[in-house]
This record gives sequence, structure tokens and C-alpha cells, in this order.
Amino acid sequence: MSLPKFILGDNTEHPNAIYVIHTEFPRFIINLENDEVDWFEDFDAEDQKELETETQNAIKLATDFYDSEIEKYDD
Repeated sequence: MSLPKFILGDNTEHPNAIYVIHTEFPRFIINLENDEVDWFEDFDAEDQKELETETQNAIKLATDFYDSEIEKYDD
């Protein structure tokens, strides 16, 4: 099975929170309510610097994904 790059998620314990799960490296979950990011990988300081631009881009793509999905419901 091939996973989609992004998956939307919610949680009944936090009804205002909307999550986007990024399934490709660097894998993470972002809570769009407060922009908190939880990583599936562990990074050392050297990795963090190397991945900084890629990570920022992935987070922007996750937000864009959510916006495009919500627009589909508004139509």
C-alpha cells in the first residue's frame, strides 16, 4: 500500500485541534490550532541545521494541503 504524503486527523479530546500528518521524511504531525509539531524521527543538532529549509517547506506544504482540502468542502 502506498500512503498519501499528507493525512488529515482530528481528536475528540481536543475538538478544536486539526492535525496534518506528513508521512514522508521528515515525518511529523502538526497541530494547526497552535502550530505545534511532533516529529517521528530524532534529529541531532547537525541534522536539524541540514533539514531546516526542507522542514519549513514541508510544514508550509502541510498547511497548504489543509487549506486545499477545506476549500473542497466549501464548494
